[in-house]
Amino acid sequence: MTIPISYADAGVSIDKANQAVAKIREHARSTFNEKTLTEIGSFGGMFSGAFPGMAEPILVASADGVGTKLKVAFDTGIHNTVGADLVNHCVNDILVQGARPLFFLDYFATGKLDPEVTASVVEGFATACRENGCVLLGGETAEMPSMYADGEYDLAGFIVGVVDKTKVIDGKSIEPGDVVLGLPSTGLQTNGYSLARKLFFEVGGYSVDTYVDELGATVGEALLATHSSFLPQIGPLLDSGIIKGLAHITGGGFLENIPRILPEGVSVEINRGSWIEPPVFGLMQKLGNVDEKEMFRTFNMGIGMVVICSEIDSETILSNIPEIIRVGKVTDGEKVVEIV
Repeated sequence: MTIPISYADAGVSIDKANQAVAKIREHARSTFNEKTLTEIGSFGGMFSGAFPGMAEPILVASADGVGTKLKVAFDTGIHNTVGADLVNHCVNDILVQGARPLFFLDYFATGKLDPEVTASVVEGFATACRENGCVLLGGETAEMPSMYADGEYDLAGFIVGVVDKTKVIDGKSIEPGDVVLGLPSTGLQTNGYSLARKLFFEVGGYSVDTYVDELGATVGEALLATHSSFLPQIGPLLDSGIIKGLAHITGGGFLENIPRILPEGVSVEINRGSWIEPPVFGLMQKLGNVDEKEMFRTFNMGIGMVVICSEIDSETILSNIPEIIRVGKVTDGEKVVEIV
C-alpha cells in the first residue's frame, strides 16, 4: 500500500502559511484608507481610482528589490528594516516624476516559511507605507523548498502613484546655469551591497558584529541603515513648479542616474567637497583602494536624491528644506556627470 504523501512532505506547510497571513493581515490593515476596497486575502487588491482636483491623473508605477542587503539582514537576524527599505526605495523612484504613492504590493519568497520572520519583514512594509501615506494593498508569500538556503528569502516591491499631467517632472526644461541640490542619504540605502560586503567581510575581515570606531557602530548596524524616503521633504514642493528634475541616486550612483533626467545638450558638474560623506564610504574606499569613479558609479556617496532647479528658485528650496545642500551645477555638454 502506498503511503499518502502531502504538500508538507514536499516541504511546503500550508498551516505555517496561514499563520503568516494572520500575522500579516493586521500590519496591512493599519495602512488602509477610504480608497481601499478589498481585504487582505482577496485574489486582487482593489483601490478607488477617483482623484478629485486632478484634471488628467497619470498613474506612475515602479518595481524594485532590496538586493544583497538582505544578506546582512540574514547575518544579523534583523528583518524589520529591509521591508521599509523596499517601500522607501519604490516611493523615491516614482517621486522623481512628481508622483505621490497610492498603494504598494510585495513579493516575499523563501525556502522554508518562518511566520515570525515573515511578519517582521511585513511590519517594515507597513510602517513605511503608513509614513508615506500609501496602502499596503496586498502581496504574495511563496514557500519554495530547495530554491533558497535555510533562513534566506527574497523581496520585491511594486508601487503605484499618481500625478496630474500638468505637474509631471521630466527634466525637459533643465538648462545650463541651473543649480544641483542634494538630499543626504543615511548610508548605502539599498545599492552597492555586493561590493560593500566584499570590502568589509572578505578584504577587511570584519563580521557584522565588529564595532568600528570610524563608523560609530557595528558593521551590521552601519550597513542596515534604513533607505530614506524623500517624500516628506520634497512632497510639499511638488505642486510649486520650481523643481525641474529629480534623480534618485540608486544603482549606478551619480554617474548613471543623473544623466537619465537630462535633456540633450547639458551635463552636470558635482563638487565632491560640498557635503560631508558618511564615514562608511571613505572606509570602503580605503579598504579596497577603490577608484573614485568606481565609488561614484556604485554608491550614492551620501546623497540620496538630487534636485535640479533654477538659480532663483534654489533659494526657495534651500529655505524650505533645511537639510538640502548645494552640490553642483548644470553645464553645457552631452549628458555626462563630472566629479570635481
